[in-house]
This record gives sequence, C-alpha cells and structure tokens, in this order.
Amino acid sequence: MKVLVGIARIFVGIFFIISGFIKMNDPVGFSYKLQEYFGEDVLNLPFLQPFALGIAVFVVIYELLLGVMLILGYRKKFTMWSLLLMIVFFTFLTFYSAYFNKVTDCGCFGDALPLTPWQSFWKDVVLLVLILLIFIKGKFFKPLFEPATSHKWIVFLVFIACLGFTYHVLMHLPAIDFRAYKEGTVIREGMKPKKGEVIPPIHDFGFYSREGDATEEILNADKVLLVVAYNLSKSENQGWSNIKIAVKKAQEKGYRVVGLSASGPQETNQVKETYGFDFPFYFTDETAIKTIVRSNPGLVTIEKGVIIQKVHYNDADDLELK
Repeated sequence: MKVLVGIARIFVGIFFIISGFIKMNDPVGFSYKLQEYFGEDVLNLPFLQPFALGIAVFVVIYELLLGVMLILGYRKKFTMWSLLLMIVFFTFLTFYSAYFNKVTDCGCFGDALPLTPWQSFWKDVVLLVLILLIFIKGKFFKPLFEPATSHKWIVFLVFIACLGFTYHVLMHLPAIDFRAYKEGTVIREGMKPKKGEVIPPIHDFGFYSREGDATEEILNADKVLLVVAYNLSKSENQGWSNIKIAVKKAQEKGYRVVGLSASGPQETNQVKETYGFDFPFYFTDETAIKTIVRSNPGLVTIEKGVIIQKVHYNDADDLELK
C-alpha cells in the first residue's frame, strides 16, 4: 500500500504541476474559459466575470503549488484537503458541463490538449480516486526528504517563480503558443478540416465589412499588418499609443494595414478619430479574435496568408518589419 500511495502521490503531483503550468502559460485564455463557466447559461454567476483574470491567475498558481507541495510532502493536512476539495469541485463542474452540454472544452490543459466534457469528467474521476487513496492512507504521506523545514523555502521559490512567469506572459504573450494561429501557420490550411474532423482549427474567421468579404484579398497580399482588438471598448489606451507608432513604420515600409475587431462601426470610427488611424477596420467573430493574439489590442504580420509574427502592444517596438 505504501508503494501504491507513493505512485499516486507522484502521479497526481506531476499532473497538477503540468496542468497548472500549461494554464499559467496562458492565463488570459483560461480567464476566457472561466467567463464562459460563469455565464448565465452555465453556473449563472455573471457577477464573477469581471474578476475572471484575477481568479484565473490565483487558480493556476495554486494548482501548480499544490502539485509541488504534494510531491514534497509539505503541510500534509492542508495539501490533502486542498487537493480533495479542488478535485471534488472540478469533478462536479465537468460532470455538470458534460451532462447538460454547457461547455464544449473544459480548458483543463488550455489549447495544448483540448478535452471533451466527458473526457475531462472521467479524467477528474481518476484523479478523485487517486486523491482519495492518498487522503485515506495519509499515514504513508511522509516528507520527501529531511529536514522538512527546507520544503517551505522550495515552495516559496516556486511561488515567486510562478508570479514572475505569470506577470511576464500577461505583459507580453504566452511563452508557448498552442493555438491555431501560432506563428508559421498557413491560414488557408488551418481553415480546412483535419482528417476525421468536421470543424477546422481556424473557423469563424474572415475579413468582413459593409462592402463584403475581403478575406481572400487580404490573405493574398504580400505584406499585411493586422491591428487586432476583440473589443475596442475594453482595449488598453496605452496599447493604442504604442501601436500607432508601429502602424506608421509599417505603412512607410509598404505594409497593407488593416484592423480586425468584433466591435461595431461606431467604436471603430471613434478609435480611428482618436488616434488618427487611416486604415480600414474589418469585422470577424470575437472568439476567433481572442484566439489570434492574447492582447487587446495586439499586432500580427501576415505574408501571403502565413502568420509571420505576433506581438503584445507592450512589444510593439519589437515588431520586425521588412
């Protein structure tokens, strides 16, 4: 039994570390998933939606730390109770989501490993069984090494590292891009369904305006700079100031500059007037825009339909223009 508990402890610990790190790499994306869960048609907790990003940051750091604490054997009772309560909650949430078909992807592993609601539920059931084993046979839950007092410093250093990494990806972009719009992606290829699938990786995407569909025209262009903002009313003012400089440089180098947003004409015209932009804005699905770049606003360069570079508005100066 001691060996079995040890194996369960290592497995669950590593699982929580990996799961936490993947979501920590993209806390903005995880916050979008939480907003979906908080929606009126799921948990009916819309008052929590404005706090989704803060909750997301707390959850991912807490999840990773619990994995580390479990492996180290640090603060035994607190760790076991935290793991048990967390997995009970997520097991209920994934069952509710799967049974009532509320959320199509749980977001447990972000975009790195999309899981269906039922796959996520059974994953949580397995974790629940393993955590219950660790909880019930707690007498076998011993510190990994002595002196045990050193564990707190390891946990503290991991916590500081998590804070630093999370801050970095929030102020820039995810360190690893698992999404369908990562750099090097051929957009036309992404718009084709993969073998055995109906929905292609890139869908609900295009460049639409009152004049019609300009998708093919823009994807055929030699050099395009996309100014992307899923919601102009929620975009950062400082971001637009940074982007204005990049837009001017791109236009001087012969780039075709276009905006892409899910906001209406009134908001786009207001932004154009405020910052003196003379390029057109096109409309596309908000979820697609959120997936393209985790920055509101953000910048994307495209050459002949291939995504070359994506940058956060904080890194507008780092945009490589040919």
